[in-house]
Amino acid sequence: MLIEDAIKDQQTVTSEGESTNVLLTGVKKYEVPNIITPNGITTELYRPEWDVGPDQIRHMIHAILRTGAISAWHAHESQIDTIFVVNGTIKLVLYDDRADSATRGQINVLHLSRMRPTLITIPPGIWHGLQNLENFESSFINYFNNPYLYSCPDEWRLPFDTDKIPYQFK
Repeated sequence: MLIEDAIKDQQTVTSEGESTNVLLTGVKKYEVPNIITPNGITTELYRPEWDVGPDQIRHMIHAILRTGAISAWHAHESQIDTIFVVNGTIKLVLYDDRADSATRGQINVLHLSRMRPTLITIPPGIWHGLQNLENFESSFINYFNNPYLYSCPDEWRLPFDTDKIPYQFK
């Protein structure tokens, strides 16, 4: 007999390994195949026919998160973020607070890793935060549709533990 108050797991993947997670409106996801070569592994980071990311890449960064680091919360008015993890495991949490969105008020929690390369595109207005889940540095590439404006950043921030977003990083 099971212990009282035990909670049964819900399905999170199909038998083919595909996530059952329904993405927020406008968020795009593309799993990138690794190419095994005689001397290692090659991973393409972007191809226009994948239909993920902005039509034109105008700025790109490589970011490193220290062990256990949380970078949250932030959103943009016009910037499109496209994220690709290159090292470690990162939890990406998305919150839709867009007034005109069919998924307003909903959350996506995505676990991204170099082991299963994935591009995630985050449209303007989606609050997002990242957490390094490893006991070592994790890193990601982030590319954008607009270059960063030093004099007027399109960056809106809330603390990671805000009560304005219905998610708490652990």
